[in-house]
Amino acid sequence: MTNTHRLFTIPYMAPTSEKVLQYRGRLEGMRNRLLKEIADLQKPEQFGDETADPEDEEADEAEEFGNRLAVAQTKKEELAEVELALSKIQNGTYGICEPCGGQIAKQILDVAPESTRCEACKRTR
Repeated sequence: MTNTHRLFTIPYMAPTSEKVLQYRGRLEGMRNRLLKEIADLQKPEQFGDETADPEDEEADEAEEFGNRLAVAQTKKEELAEVELALSKIQNGTYGICEPCGGQIAKQILDVAPESTRCEACKRTR
């Protein structure tokens, strides 16, 4: 069966319940990894060089911490996508494109199980 979305080129193959369980396992692993990375990034790093100028050291630490918080924010956004996908598995709407309501191809979910858009909607984004 092929999705009738006008720009859709990948034939739709509905994920089996076994495949959805595999996606859930991958998503849970991604969630755990992201939670750890976020926690690690939010800890200030101690440079510990006692011979350096304290003002320079504080400036370096502040800059590094700011950079780490920016990366943590990106990881939090990724985590939100993963959490959304897990909630969709729970409520039975996993694999449905948010903008058009069509099905997200198995090939897309295999690469990025947190996807919320079909191929056509990704192109028109």
